[in-house]
Amino acid sequence: MEQVIGADAESKLISILKVLSESSETLGSTTIARRLEGEGVFLSERAVRYHLRIADERGYTQPVGRDGRMITTRGQQEVKEALAAQHLGFVREKLEMLAFQTTFNPEKRTGQLSINTSLIDKDKLKKTLSAMQDAFKAGLCVSDLVATAQEGERLGSVVVPIGKIGLATVCSVAINGVLLKAGVPTEFRFGGVLEVRNSKPRRFVAIIDYAGTSLDPSEQFIRARMTSVSEASRTGSGKILGVFRTIPAPAREVVEEKIAMLKEVGLGGVYALGNTSEPLCQIPVALNRIGLVQLGGLNPVAAAVEAGIEIENIAESGLIDFEKLHSFWQIQI
Repeated sequence: MEQVIGADAESKLISILKVLSESSETLGSTTIARRLEGEGVFLSERAVRYHLRIADERGYTQPVGRDGRMITTRGQQEVKEALAAQHLGFVREKLEMLAFQTTFNPEKRTGQLSINTSLIDKDKLKKTLSAMQDAFKAGLCVSDLVATAQEGERLGSVVVPIGKIGLATVCSVAINGVLLKAGVPTEFRFGGVLEVRNSKPRRFVAIIDYAGTSLDPSEQFIRARMTSVSEASRTGSGKILGVFRTIPAPAREVVEEKIAMLKEVGLGGVYALGNTSEPLCQIPVALNRIGLVQLGGLNPVAAAVEAGIEIENIAESGLIDFEKLHSFWQIQI
């Protein structure tokens, strides 16, 4: 039976979950208490252990080893919902952080880059992969390089639950991370539903500004069934996930060079590059800047959801070593 606790205790529980959500490793009560202290929350190790037991009961955390805890997908969702009011603009901050943390070097083909994680029922894997094929064939993705994980294993910050298979797709911010390392900062404007006609981007028909949301736009558009990625993959016309960024105009040559380099290692995702100070896909662009339309990394997953398959998605779920990625076409069922 779930234990009921007061508002103050709930606040402390959320603080503990937040610490766990920001760690890529399992944490014990001693470490959690120390990190909470750094954020102005003072709890003894005994109090932390008490709240962790409640978190375990609710399915927010799972024990690992003697004293370690790992946050679950359910726990991640609880943190996201509990702190929603504080997190306006959180998605943009997360994108900027992931771009900064990107260490991928396309020339050496080494380093880390950002991913999205999708959780698929084991018995639906074959059907899911089949539904994704057209989107990967049509190139409506950042890359056909993916990673998979079994239950209990980790993809980015996500631990794969029992009965699920984890699928990591390359996130669009991986491109911006490489550009940042080349000295090109990106302005993250919004995520949207992009209308495509004759395999060319036409206009955004729905947008969510990163500065005004605490939830990833792609996750919301997929959940609302606002895409027709499968149709766009087959016919060249439909509605897909896209993102809009801008870059400084003087950086164009560097950007084109990096885009070409990334394509050589299997990373695409740049759908359109505009002209200086000119609108792109009907979106105005500021003076001395260039618009950049990138494909959403979750487009193949959106195609599977369109086919009626329930998939839980965690966009921008963390980083992965490039060498751990492999071709989508090599997934063993």
